Amino acid sequence: MFRFRLSTSVIALSALASGAFAQVGVGTTPTITAPSQAFLALPRAQPSIPTPEDRAYPGVIRLEVDATDLDRRIVRVRETIPVAQGPLTLLYPKYLPGNHADTGPIQLIAGLTVTAGGQRLEWLRDTAEPYAFHLDIPEGVTEIVAEFQWLTQADNSEWRVVMTPAMLNMQWEKALLYPAGHAANQITVEPSIRLPEGWQYGVALDTRSFENGVAIFAPVDLYTLVDSPMFAGAHFRRYEIDPEGDAVHLNIVADQAKNIAPTPEQIGYYETLVGQADRLFGARHFDRYEFLLALTDQMGGIGLEHHRSSENAEAPTFFTDWPKSAGDRALLAHEFTHSWNGKHMRPADELTANYEVPTQNTLLWVYEGQTEYWGDVLAARSGLHNKEEALIALAIRAAFYQNQPGREWRALQDTNNHNLLGYRVPGQWTSWMRGTSDYYNESLLIWLDVDTLIREQTGERKSLDDFARAFFGQNDGEIAPRGYTFEDVVATLNGVMPYDWAEFLRTRLDAVGPGASAPLDGISRAGYRLTYTDTLNDLEKKAMSNWASDFQYSLGFSLSGTANRIGAIRWGGPAYEASIGAGWDLLAVNDVAATPEVLRDAVTAAKGVDTPITLILRNGSRFRTVSLNYDGGLRYPRLERVEGTRDRLADILRPRASR
Repeated sequence: MFRFRLSTSVIALSALASGAFAQVGVGTTPTITAPSQAFLALPRAQPSIPTPEDRAYPGVIRLEVDATDLDRRIVRVRETIPVAQGPLTLLYPKYLPGNHADTGPIQLIAGLTVTAGGQRLEWLRDTAEPYAFHLDIPEGVTEIVAEFQWLTQADNSEWRVVMTPAMLNMQWEKALLYPAGHAANQITVEPSIRLPEGWQYGVALDTRSFENGVAIFAPVDLYTLVDSPMFAGAHFRRYEIDPEGDAVHLNIVADQAKNIAPTPEQIGYYETLVGQADRLFGARHFDRYEFLLALTDQMGGIGLEHHRSSENAEAPTFFTDWPKSAGDRALLAHEFTHSWNGKHMRPADELTANYEVPTQNTLLWVYEGQTEYWGDVLAARSGLHNKEEALIALAIRAAFYQNQPGREWRALQDTNNHNLLGYRVPGQWTSWMRGTSDYYNESLLIWLDVDTLIREQTGERKSLDDFARAFFGQNDGEIAPRGYTFEDVVATLNGVMPYDWAEFLRTRLDAVGPGASAPLDGISRAGYRLTYTDTLNDLEKKAMSNWASDFQYSLGFSLSGTANRIGAIRWGGPAYEASIGAGWDLLAVNDVAATPEVLRDAVTAAKGVDTPITLILRNGSRFRTVSLNYDGGLRYPRLERVEGTRDRLADILRPRASR
């Protein structure tokens, strides 16, 4: 990488020496400026990209998608776009809603051809913004046809799988171009899609017709289209789960028909989820809501929010092995909450005019953090989780942040920028680097702190429920998004209970340095303390699915795979201090062939004894013998009740009786 960068720098400087630097004399400091049109080696001048304005684009764009090429996983696109003479810039969506980053997969778009009356019009890609394509529309041309392919991927190594022999996750924003210069809600599109024979689908669009595998939908604005993905498949079933009507549905696709087997009791949990959300927020900001759920180990995993639907993926046995699904049951509750927080009410710095305007993300600790909080609460209130399962989930989060050293250099507020640094890029030292999960999970702890403080200070008369109703529950039936700011959050909290909420929040969001600690006051105020145990009960083992190979809070790492690969090494933990890094496999423990059970037994035997644990490691052709001086035994997190205190977690998790 360094050699490549060096060589390109030399080439660039050589080119500048014959141009911009040519007249610079000895002893003069050169000024480097952005390249002008004169420096661009292009077939024609490159125009500027029009700024999006709140004005209607004339006419209706017809978007035709063919998703029948399952073997090659190719989605074919044909767009008919009304135009007028002159320059036109078409954009491919770049900053995708819910990703909080520039994740539009332009790299997977190929074969772009634009014609007018059967004659090719050559496009010019913008050199500074490669998501933009410039065209010159000749006199007399009133519409153009753009055709291209979205080359979806066969595995999840680089891009998420969206197309399998049995199902499709159609995300419209990845299969369209749109004209620059207009806000997304001012561009009208008539979408249609051809599906494989016999397939059915779920989508929050109005179907005009569905014949011979072709679904044609009513025209919508581009904003609504992008916000309305489709799940389609050979195995499909739709359930009505609205306790107050027929506006909410659970649409399930699966790898195999036998996996679509929810019991009436399980469907009842989701109906209760909808009812409890109604009681929490006191208003709906959708005319219909479609849960899209894939039961699959072939399509890529997802949990992505939309205003009137959500994309969700679970294991094929999600319903048929319900106890094993305990750790995943809050997903739909989280994404449903986003209809209120993140979609209708949205941080103002993420409410952008189109998909080329950068997102800022300074309030993800509300957008995702409070949604994570309500997702867990609603999962418990609806019966998807029982109280014990909810406590286990909270203990897991609390322990992670109590033991996370990354707060020494990076505040929670800065993790809101993490997606902009590279969309959820994994790292070897996640406990030190911090990242995306923090503005979800550490922020959840802050909102628990807020909730319990309000309850305590008001004598249990008020709670964060009152904030949710006041902030997210305004104007029942209103769908259009509204932007919110930090000041709006603080003002609404003060409306629930007067307090210095700005200082309260900033202290926790900006905590950084050796003395900074995890925001765990909400746990103690709720009547619990975080402890560690060396023996898990059956329910804890189900919820902590990797417990058998998890040594995070003892030796400071986890094991994975048949090779016992050492990973998730905790910065500053025993393994880290022994100079163990990424890529090592555990071969033996105290001269016994390694398995997770053997390592657990060794850690248990060393508890309270001044005898090191000896590990034999391999990394490729290298071998090491390492001695870990650790005698603390196995440590798994658990929340323990503090006798004589009010159980505010029980209060929080209890179902609401009414609106």
